[in-house]
Amino acid sequence: MKNPKTLVRRTPWPETASRPVGTPLQPSVVYASESPDALDAQYEGRTRGYSYAREGHPNADVLAQKIDALEGAEGGIVLGSGMAAVTAALMGVLKSGDHVVGGDQLYGRSLRLLTQDLPRFGVTTGFAPVTDAARFAAALRPTTRMILLEVVSNPTLRVADIEGIARLARERGILLVVDNTFTTPRAIRPFEHGADIVLHSVTKLLAGHSDATLGYVAAQDPALRQKIRDFAVTTGLTPSPFDCWLAERGLYSFELRYDRAEATAAKLADALAGLDGVARVLYPGRTDHPDHMRAEILLGSRCGNMVTFELDGGREAANAFVRAAGDIPFAPTLGDIGTTISHPATSSHRALSPEARAALGITEGTFRISVGVEPAEVLIDEIATAVQATL
Repeated sequence: MKNPKTLVRRTPWPETASRPVGTPLQPSVVYASESPDALDAQYEGRTRGYSYAREGHPNADVLAQKIDALEGAEGGIVLGSGMAAVTAALMGVLKSGDHVVGGDQLYGRSLRLLTQDLPRFGVTTGFAPVTDAARFAAALRPTTRMILLEVVSNPTLRVADIEGIARLARERGILLVVDNTFTTPRAIRPFEHGADIVLHSVTKLLAGHSDATLGYVAAQDPALRQKIRDFAVTTGLTPSPFDCWLAERGLYSFELRYDRAEATAAKLADALAGLDGVARVLYPGRTDHPDHMRAEILLGSRCGNMVTFELDGGREAANAFVRAAGDIPFAPTLGDIGTTISHPATSSHRALSPEARAALGITEGTFRISVGVEPAEVLIDEIATAVQATL
């Protein structure tokens, strides 16, 4: 009988003359090398290999390369969440004494990072309206090292003057970081508009199925790229191989999902604008959007799958709307294959005071709809029925 102790020895992967069509899932935490010399060669960049999953693994690299291709980037890295990408981009580059200016309508946790966490490490922060580069310039200081903005803001869908701000950043020697989660490279590739660093919450539209939590960050400058990577590895912002595998699978349908949802979003926005009980509708593709002209120039017809609207009646109407839209998930997310509804006042922007939310145009009646791939007529009927319940 064979010695049972051999069962604990790892069996080499079977050699085969063929290759898998689907990407294999490789959850191994560690990788064995042939010798100390071979491991030296890996760490010194003379050969390519893996050693420890916190420093990189095949599923993360496969996914990163595919997002690189979408963004026109090189050397992007996949991290454990969208906020891990934001954190690595900022903390990997900034130092005590630096100043950061953020767009005035960043994602809620990005706002918290800038207002509460960075100051603890000696990094000062400020905010400015991204729709006007001239006003944005007033927020800059001699110590400003970085600008962080979203091309289309959450949740009021304001469109950044990215060309003007990029020009400003270039003239002042300031790094421009763009969160492209909302718009995605299907609508805009920020590197082509002057960005130095681009990041994503892959969790959202790129992965698209609400079953993988991941982020992505890429930098134009290899030196910046290395700083971000070193910080991410040191602090353990490691992505799960399984989540990377799921996200890669979701990415294959990304363009189909995006195009279908975008077409439906435009129809939904028009339908909402004609309903009693709706105070206003925000969609960059509509001529009544405050940044419609800029959206046309910057995004063309790619106005995305997000629709924001405001109900008359405040919190009472908001509760009635959600209860009546029972088949549509009320959840603080976006980018799922199915439509979801979120209420910024109680989710993404709940940390702000009512006055601060009001200054951004967020009321108790404000909702953001992340449109999915359902038939347009079905979704419009469901939303219209729910709005009717608020009257």
